[in-house]
Amino acid sequence: MLEIFPIPAFRDNYFWLLQRGKHAAVVDPGDAAPVIRVLENRGLILDTILITHHHSDHIGGVPELLNLYRSKVYAPLKEQYDFAHQAVKEGDAIHLETLDLQLGILELPGHTLGHVAYYGANSLFCGDTLFGCGCGRLFEGTHQQLFASLQKLAKLPSETAVYCAHEYTEHNIRFARTLDPQNAALASRQKDAAQLREADKPTLPSTIGLELETNPFLRCHTASIKAAAGLYETSPRQIEPEQVFGVIREMRNQY
Repeated sequence: MLEIFPIPAFRDNYFWLLQRGKHAAVVDPGDAAPVIRVLENRGLILDTILITHHHSDHIGGVPELLNLYRSKVYAPLKEQYDFAHQAVKEGDAIHLETLDLQLGILELPGHTLGHVAYYGANSLFCGDTLFGCGCGRLFEGTHQQLFASLQKLAKLPSETAVYCAHEYTEHNIRFARTLDPQNAALASRQKDAAQLREADKPTLPSTIGLELETNPFLRCHTASIKAAAGLYETSPRQIEPEQVFGVIREMRNQY
């Protein structure tokens, strides 16, 4: 049976560990120490490292892990890395034999230009593109690119489990409620998230279905989010969701 669980790191990062028997893969290990501790405690072999993008809090632990384990590393084709890796791009599929897991690659430019996600077994490892009730900042790409990337994820099956790389959910929900205060699903999610964090449990994984109900960055087509962005249907010209997204992404930057 495949198990997936978070390794907390830094202030709010999660490195997701995938385990089947004594074999493991880890997603975006920005620090080697907590990964090594879990591997040794569980007696695991680290066969694979999956990288979504090049930021240091996602790759900083890779060199040390490679010194200890004979791991195969997958990383985005459109980014540069100092460690040996197999480059992956949109439409590729990788097979993690020891985990009996097939993963497809989705290119998600926006947060960085080369950002990718890994999708398979009803699970999405999306790095810093989609967060619980939020989305990533624009460090390299445009808001048009990030909007398109999120729309790609929105088309995945609603039951898809969403494994984000940061515990940002509660803050994102507070912002979302300033835009969408009448959203009952969002109010319920806020209560659920608070209970989880009070119990020192992660708010993740989410699901695509839950994000479609509550995440304002996936709801830019709705009247409530358009109104909150200050954009109204006052003329025959249609207000495009992409335009709404650009406005509320900037609002989130200031929140």
